[in-house]
Amino acid sequence: MSQLYNGAQAAELATGWRRTISATSAAVTRSAICKWRSRGHLPVAGLDDHGRPLYALADLARAEKATRDRALRLARAE
Repeated sequence: MSQLYNGAQAAELATGWRRTISATSAAVTRSAICKWRSRGHLPVAGLDDHGRPLYALADLARAEKATRDRALRLARAE
């Protein structure tokens, strides 16, 4: 089974990816991870021992890229 990440770990990973692209990128918060999930952009891959959602790395990467691409499209439209 592949590695799964909790909300805080997911936020840390996504922030690292964004900062690799641009040092001035805003951090991804745990709240953002929850929003991605509630909006259907990030599926839950499992639950931890306390019933909290866990996320797969590939799903995190797709959700982060999709939100970053959307932000860039909106910025260009202004």
